[in-house]
Amino acid sequence: MSALTITLLIFAIMLVLMAVRVPIAIAMFGAGTCGYILQSGWQPFASFINTLPYARFASYDLSVIPLFILMGNFATQGGISKALFQFAAGIMGRFKGGLAMAAVLASAAFGSICGSSVATAATITGVALPEMKRHGYSPRLSTGTLAAGGTLGILIPPSVPLVIYAILAEQNIAKLFAAAMVPGIIAMLGYMVAIGIYVRLVPGQAPDAEKPQPMNREALMGILPIAVVFAIVFGGIYGGLFTPTEGAAVGAASTFVAALLKREINWAKFKHCFYDTATSSAMIFMIFIGADVMNASLALTQTPAQLAEVVGGWGLPPLMVVTAILLFYVVLGAVMDELSMILLTIPIFFPLIMGLDFGMPKESVAIWFGIMVLMTVGFGLLAPPVGLNVYVVNSMAKDVPIAESYRGVMPFLISDTIRTIVLLLFPSISLTLVKYVS
Repeated sequence: MSALTITLLIFAIMLVLMAVRVPIAIAMFGAGTCGYILQSGWQPFASFINTLPYARFASYDLSVIPLFILMGNFATQGGISKALFQFAAGIMGRFKGGLAMAAVLASAAFGSICGSSVATAATITGVALPEMKRHGYSPRLSTGTLAAGGTLGILIPPSVPLVIYAILAEQNIAKLFAAAMVPGIIAMLGYMVAIGIYVRLVPGQAPDAEKPQPMNREALMGILPIAVVFAIVFGGIYGGLFTPTEGAAVGAASTFVAALLKREINWAKFKHCFYDTATSSAMIFMIFIGADVMNASLALTQTPAQLAEVVGGWGLPPLMVVTAILLFYVVLGAVMDELSMILLTIPIFFPLIMGLDFGMPKESVAIWFGIMVLMTVGFGLLAPPVGLNVYVVNSMAKDVPIAESYRGVMPFLISDTIRTIVLLLFPSISLTLVKYVS
């Protein structure tokens, strides 16, 4: 068989396995195994798979993933989300649609110590959804806002998908976190503007007037743990006191102490934090193995290298190539989660992007492309037919049809589209803070 035929067969096997609800890690592993054996035989594959797990997981950099997940679990179980929402509601409650804006603000703050979109969406939904219902917000706006706000969990550092991109692309994690900060804040503000416009254009989605909740000492003290943990982690990383991996460990310990001081965590919750961290980390690492096998199989076909040569020979403008890749991510997001997309595609697309001339240093190109990928895979968390965040929020709002939740995220998808276009045309926005990181 030709290299192209084998490549198409590998992807066909993966899609068929996914269609019959085989976990994505197993689907990639199975497709990669078939492709590898077809090209090299069983014995070379056995030798490869014998050394792959150790070669992948012996990397010290990977330890940052379970540490940031543990940090997020301590924040979730430590009752920090309720205080965040109360504080945000005190600030935004005076505006029409203010509680929806407060949910976005609370999601951004919680995401700054969580790193997971699903955890952010589920945690803030548990606190904000009852309040939004009580104040007369429509189910469409409530669930749409909370699903969109959850994406800020990966758009604002720390971000687990961004850590994985840094490892695959061999880039500095601290610089990528700095690059994601401004786009993440733009995403938050864009969502709040979208809410403000939507509640004025579509009647009946939010109450006409809301009584602002008083800003008391309890609300102010409630956000103190978040501010302290954020200052310790990112102040330490960018101040040169410790590496991102060490910062993740310090952040997990600091969040645990904050949860203890709030007296919200008990032995059962403590164990749950570690069990959930182990489960999530195992899932991510299994996807790592599946993607490694599939990428090794694709590398044997030499299709990625040939693709880079073909695209380079077309003489297309670099921005057009990036646009095509981002559109591909939007389509791929209909069938895959963000981690699987990054692990599967970055080894293919990254060399292609690095071979193009954007008029910037190669490191700047790598960092900017990582932010563009992050923004686009966040799009897949909301867009139908998958929209993982939509499913998470809708499962907690059992009386809301899933179609209503999908209608609710449409204004936020428009905001996502505008933001992505702006970041694509103006790379300097993403690189604003990178120059201050040594």
